[in-house]
Amino acid sequence: MTRILIIRFSAIGDVAMTIPVIYSFARQYPDIDITFLSRRVLQPMFQEMPQNVHYYAADLKGKHKGLKGIYRLYKELKDLKFDMVADFHSVIRTKLLCFLLRTTGLRIESVKKGRSEKHKLIRRRHKELKNQKNSFRRFADVLEKLGFPVLLDFSSIYGDKRGDFSKIASVVPQKGKDIWIGIAPFAKHEGKIYPIHLQEKVVAHFAAQPHVKVFLFGGGKNEIGIFEEWIKKYPTVISTTGKLNMSTELILMSYLNVMLSMDSANMHMASLVNIPVISIWGATHPYGGFMGWKQLPVNTIQLDMPCRPCSVYGESPCYRGDYACMNNIDPERVIKKIEGIIY
Repeated sequence: MTRILIIRFSAIGDVAMTIPVIYSFARQYPDIDITFLSRRVLQPMFQEMPQNVHYYAADLKGKHKGLKGIYRLYKELKDLKFDMVADFHSVIRTKLLCFLLRTTGLRIESVKKGRSEKHKLIRRRHKELKNQKNSFRRFADVLEKLGFPVLLDFSSIYGDKRGDFSKIASVVPQKGKDIWIGIAPFAKHEGKIYPIHLQEKVVAHFAAQPHVKVFLFGGGKNEIGIFEEWIKKYPTVISTTGKLNMSTELILMSYLNVMLSMDSANMHMASLVNIPVISIWGATHPYGGFMGWKQLPVNTIQLDMPCRPCSVYGESPCYRGDYACMNNIDPERVIKKIEGIIY
């Protein structure tokens, strides 16, 4: 049996984007033994994988930290006797690891990120607003180089079903005929966050609707404070923070009618359970190749501005200083987009 190692350490959204590819690969090549190497915290996303997919957790903050840690990880992987390696990350850490593994005679292929094309997309002058190859296709290309062309036919980690509701029944009410809306208001960078005071108007609108339940997704300290304020104002709203883990969040997402998300991990997690996502884009752009799996362009919300996109990942500060790409989006537009799906 051929054994293949696939590597991607971060970030949450990027690791989530590997799942449709690995799932399709595993189903189409049941005789291939697949091991995915990543951080332990991300393992819950892989619990519903085909039986020929295994997870190897790297401790990048502990025994696998630094150069000595990478060498220790290399020795562990060497003992597992893989035949091939697919590097879905292609950063310094994975390049070093692959260099060491290559000395054992393994065939290794790495993802091509298309950096030069993406630079043309975000540069200030003479932008080339062209849709880039998405990450799903880039990951599949790596497998094809190793001799395994893959038809991407993934639908959901739960197949044609939903997650096990009994695992969240103590936290959320029975759905019945209610409409469930998930809202994930945050992202890692300011340029990817729709202003909180505008998002609150969206929350307030749906919180007042009969037979509609709003669930808030997020986990940082600042996020918890904002959620607590919203819950006081809108008692029908439920925050999942501190109540669910990644595994049970995915289960809850599978029961949503729609998710409202930024260009963030929650967009990709909801996509893994075949839920429509309304996504809001500011500094980044769907053309960068990071749209959620099978999400429709018609469900994106963004403004046509000559300055955007200004960043591939959203980390660059707004050189105008006003984040107009987000601040100028009318909450009513967001509301109507959601209503177009749920009603």
